[in-house]
Amino acid sequence: MKIIQITPGSGDNFYCENCLRDQALVRTLRSQGHQVKMVPLYLPIKLDSPEVSLDAPIFYGGVNVYLQQKLGLFRKTPRWVDSVFDSRSLLTRVSKKAGMTSSRELGETTLSMLRGEDGNQAKELERLIDWLSRDMERPDVIILSNVLLGGLASELRRRLKVPVVCLLQDEEAFVDGMGDPYSSEVWDLLKKCCKEIDLFIAVSKAYGSRIAPRLALDENRLHTAYMGIDLKDYEPADAPPDRPTIGFLSRMCPNRGLDTLVETFILLKQNPALENCRMQICGGKSQADEPFLRDIRRQLEKAGVADDVLFLPEFLGENRRQWLKDLTVMCVPEKEEAAYGLFAMEAQAAGVPIVVPKIGIFPELIELTGGGVIVAFNSPLVFAAVLAPMLLDRHSTHRLGQKGRMGITEHFNVEKTAANLIDLLGKVVGKA
Repeated sequence: MKIIQITPGSGDNFYCENCLRDQALVRTLRSQGHQVKMVPLYLPIKLDSPEVSLDAPIFYGGVNVYLQQKLGLFRKTPRWVDSVFDSRSLLTRVSKKAGMTSSRELGETTLSMLRGEDGNQAKELERLIDWLSRDMERPDVIILSNVLLGGLASELRRRLKVPVVCLLQDEEAFVDGMGDPYSSEVWDLLKKCCKEIDLFIAVSKAYGSRIAPRLALDENRLHTAYMGIDLKDYEPADAPPDRPTIGFLSRMCPNRGLDTLVETFILLKQNPALENCRMQICGGKSQADEPFLRDIRRQLEKAGVADDVLFLPEFLGENRRQWLKDLTVMCVPEKEEAAYGLFAMEAQAAGVPIVVPKIGIFPELIELTGGGVIVAFNSPLVFAAVLAPMLLDRHSTHRLGQKGRMGITEHFNVEKTAANLIDLLGKVVGKA
């Protein structure tokens, strides 16, 4: 099958679950003999494996999207002018400013993008369709990485005469985070865009059941396919680390619960039996996260435990996967209803158990894998009470991690994901 996977890039600043998910899926589909091209939008995609390649330019470059939103002149400039602002070096620098835009700017641009051919970035859509219209690029099906790209669907289907399929993951928090009036307007537009999409695939049952009514999706067009990971990339440690170590793998920001984990760690360090406990934080950040991280570091220094906390700057590729083997337990106290939880899958694949709150996919995930503990209340005291015995009894914790590895192998292997996806795509290919 010939597939176009359209994925928004995030630069190389933080752990982007959507980017990593799509890369693993593209790599696996290619290994199974399918022709898959990954098309980046907005910002560059930092590749997590040398086996993944990008054979497409960046479309809807972040700078051009901004200029076309703000100034009518840039909605009519020739391509040679636009190309100056689409340079990867410039977009990489710009990506470091991610998260610095106001709710108004974010809301207005999102609404414009969802209007597709009637939005301020219409010429970007035209450029994308021109590229896809070449005989050598014309696909059997187009996959959108999330429903916020739904503004592309109508013209892609009409002009290319191919079906459009959309993955669903974590859009809810993004839209609601804009606040009204933008959130309400975006949800209304998304419902209209969804009428132009042939099939939706939620990454978990929990998220599918939550997002379906908000998008007014009927059950005939909505399916669930667990987005797995490539198990051959993860090698569990033969034994637990000598020093009890808590790991955090996600963007270093309040919504991922890093502040909760820091308070938890400070409580744990008050236990004399855990005076040698350490914490390692990985996952990157944007410039908008810097004030929060300065406060976190001051809090650790004030508590006298800063020397036992390591912030790892490198979070992509083999370095991340090797780092996982050094952990006793992974804990990310998410505050939002996570749809996917890639970090939780990666940890268990590496034989590291997880401790997570009772929200989003996590109850569903732990029920399937058995490789962790669900915490009913997202508070430092509760997390500390769960983590303390796990850190003290490292051999029992290691066995729990091995159980998680087996569960991931059975339920979240990307080979199985790819096979399920091809079956689902087969339902719409040839019908557009």
